[in-house]
Amino acid sequence: MSEGRNPVTSFIYDAVVTWGPAMLGVLLVRSLLFEPFRIPSGSMVPTLEIGDHIVVSKYSYGLRWPLTRIPVGELEVPARGDIVVFVYPGSDTGSAQWIDLPVPPFGTLDYVKRVVGLPGEAISVRNNVVYIDGQPQSRTYTEPFTFVDDACSSAPTKRYIEDLGGVKHSVLQAATYGAQMGDFGPEVVPEGHIFVMGDNRDHSADSRIWGFVPLKNIKGKARFIWMSLEGCAETNGQLSPRGLGVPRWSRAGAGID
Repeated sequence: MSEGRNPVTSFIYDAVVTWGPAMLGVLLVRSLLFEPFRIPSGSMVPTLEIGDHIVVSKYSYGLRWPLTRIPVGELEVPARGDIVVFVYPGSDTGSAQWIDLPVPPFGTLDYVKRVVGLPGEAISVRNNVVYIDGQPQSRTYTEPFTFVDDACSSAPTKRYIEDLGGVKHSVLQAATYGAQMGDFGPEVVPEGHIFVMGDNRDHSADSRIWGFVPLKNIKGKARFIWMSLEGCAETNGQLSPRGLGVPRWSRAGAGID
């Protein structure tokens, strides 16, 4: 500590000099290259489980100016079937629509969904079958599946393999008709927007409910799971929350399709 310097001022100065560059470097990496996200809900089960911690590539659809959401050049349209993290439409008001920092008041409400419809396409859903420009996207039933939500309550569903224009992935449909979401559309995706859905079709708030996602809201593409925690424990045949959770080692490092 320098002579004559106030101890508090000296402490703050030393902290900034010591940790400032490292913190700035982390923020730049997070803003330009990669960012971690935690999956808090079951809208993407079975592809993404509640408690999965994923890594998102921020550069996949175009670069942004560091620590902002302002694009450098034109943004690319994601491919159909991509799983993207984006700012929930309607939550990006005021400064939040331009600044990208993980601190209040610049923090954003982030969602993760699968890209189903691209700009200019007419999207509709009938009995959980997706139609793109009037063409049904095929799906094949595979097995029954028990969905467990973030409150550790279970619900019976059916698992299908859906083919979205050549992109095959698992989706869930509620086993009982009364639990299924209503039909949607057709509606045409506006230019500069995408239509997204959760893979857990009857347990997902998505574009069928709150509309299309602007390209500027997309934060990046989900790449892989770096950690996963199981938040429910079974006791006497009943599921209940288990605090911080137990690692699911088999999911660590898994890619996301």
